[in-house]
Amino acid sequence: MFEELFLLVTSVQFLIAAFSALAVGATAFTLAQPFFERDKLAARMKTAALEREQIRARERARLAEESKRAGLRQEPKEYMRTVVDRFDLRNALSDSKTVERLRIAGYRGQAALVAFLFARVTLPLLFFAAALFYIFVVIEWEQTLIIKLSAAIGAAYAGFYAPVLYVSNVASKRQTSIRRAWPDSLDLMLICVESGMSIEAAFRKVAEEIGTQSAELAEELILTTAELSYLESRRQAYENLASRTGLEGVRSAMTSLIQADRYGTPLGQSLRVLAQENRDERMMAAEQKAAALPPKLTVPMILFFLPVLFVVILGPAAIELMAQQ
Repeated sequence: MFEELFLLVTSVQFLIAAFSALAVGATAFTLAQPFFERDKLAARMKTAALEREQIRARERARLAEESKRAGLRQEPKEYMRTVVDRFDLRNALSDSKTVERLRIAGYRGQAALVAFLFARVTLPLLFFAAALFYIFVVIEWEQTLIIKLSAAIGAAYAGFYAPVLYVSNVASKRQTSIRRAWPDSLDLMLICVESGMSIEAAFRKVAEEIGTQSAELAEELILTTAELSYLESRRQAYENLASRTGLEGVRSAMTSLIQADRYGTPLGQSLRVLAQENRDERMMAAEQKAAALPPKLTVPMILFFLPVLFVVILGPAAIELMAQQ
């Protein structure tokens, strides 16, 4: 029986039939395979979209919690809003530059704008009343009534511009802090990007590392990370960071990121060049301050150092002349 089976298997007719059936089956499987395959790309894209939506929801919740804890989205006081709305101070005393300056200073939302406008209205009245009380009651200044009223009006004028000077001072200090830490943050961002991290993860990591050097820059990078997660366009998030800082170095870096995101250009080389340029600008600013120091010291030396030096040098001679007389 085994001999007959062996002869059947090894016969030419059986081998031709077996290989023919195998070829027909392979052809049929090849032709039918596309009809049974599922669209894996669509499933992967759907999974990626769902993951992105989850990340957006998580970032929105985290940003809302941080904003509530840090006071980034505070509601304006009711009495301040009433005064601002009744006198229409938004159209009278504010414009786009006012909002931009408040944003650069770190004050965001309608609460900051309402408080700023309320201060510009109430501080002149307070300064005027305080000046009148000081002039007429405290010192009893012996001048004419016109001069006294002029001094009080000058104090009210100073109170009107005091909020502007305060916001400008805060914005200047904030920009200085960001400008000093920005080259180091670009170096850290370059390391993160070249190591394979995404731009969102790079921003988050740089914010964690740069916080000890500049809390202001860390805050801006955290906000940019959140905006990258929930805004429709990355370009808008980059432009928002540039407008919130108001620095040319940050604007140049954000332009490079926009071009890299749009055209697919390599980001590492751009970040390396930008980091070197910002580092050179920081060094030039330090050299300018050092070069401006001697002229600034001229007046203090004339007023405080030279009179003391003359007293020390000429004092003994004057004492001897007085003793001889």
